Amino acid sequence: MFGIRYLKTGPTQYVLHYKNGRLKRSGKGLSFYYLKRSSSISVVPIGSQDTPFIFKEIAADFQEVTVQGQLVYRVSDPELVASSLDYTIRDHPDQYASEDPEKLGERLVNLVQVHTRSEIQQHEIRTAIKISDQISQNVLASLQKNKVLESLGIELLSLNISAIRPTPEMGRALEAEAREKLYLLADESIYERRNAAVEQERMIKENELETEIKVEEKKRQIREAKADANLAVEGKEQQLRETNLQGNIRLEEEREKLVKARAKNARVEADAQAYAIEASLRPLTELDPALIQALAIQSGEPKLMVSMAMKELAQNAGKIGQLNISPHLLESLLEETKRK
Repeated sequence: MFGIRYLKTGPTQYVLHYKNGRLKRSGKGLSFYYLKRSSSISVVPIGSQDTPFIFKEIAADFQEVTVQGQLVYRVSDPELVASSLDYTIRDHPDQYASEDPEKLGERLVNLVQVHTRSEIQQHEIRTAIKISDQISQNVLASLQKNKVLESLGIELLSLNISAIRPTPEMGRALEAEAREKLYLLADESIYERRNAAVEQERMIKENELETEIKVEEKKRQIREAKADANLAVEGKEQQLRETNLQGNIRLEEEREKLVKARAKNARVEADAQAYAIEASLRPLTELDPALIQALAIQSGEPKLMVSMAMKELAQNAGKIGQLNISPHLLESLLEETKRK
């Protein structure tokens, strides 16, 4: 009624109320009544705004890539933005009288594209598609230094490049190249694994040979030790035999001395006995043998007497012409002999 309207805005909306060409009130989240025919109201969103973008650029090797990402910004100076773009509303805070509010995002995207182009053209396509995060950081840093944003009253919060993609044909070519490289790496891995297996086998063989050499060396040392021990034992046994032999020699020498002493003693004793016998028989040697025989005949033994008679006959056989001995005498002598 009478053209009076009521306006209520949110905390993320900055209101500029102009009346008769003059700024009557301004602020965020205002609520008030106004007269429509004499008022002009601009509502500038001051909250963060997300603006997606996608555009195509050329890399350093003249290959086309598609850049896709998102820009986050907010209005830091609403009055400056309202002076550059028309944010006038009709009857509702979200109903703008022009399309200028939509152009802000386009301007920012164009600005992002300019800085992104300068970054991508420094890299070949193989590198560019791998460093999207680095490119986004560089673009964000260059945009924050740009005075255009200050003149627009915009604060850039973040810039995210989600993907940098080549054309489908180039993508397949890069995939094929990468696939071949992966195959080559796989083959190299197989070769390296085989070489490693061969190297391990060689090391195992060398270790086995070294072990055998050490075992043989130990065996040789054991044989040498046994030989040295045997030589030492043989030397000790030889010394023992020499000692025993020397002991036997000394024993034989002592025995020889003993035998010589015994023989000497025996000779002395025999000489003493012979001297005693000779001394005892010396009186008999001075007697006449015939007398001794006569004394022996006195023993009265017939046999002795016959034998003495036969001896006398044999001694005087040259003087006897003929001698007859009766068989009876010989038989008696033989019988006597047999009885004995």
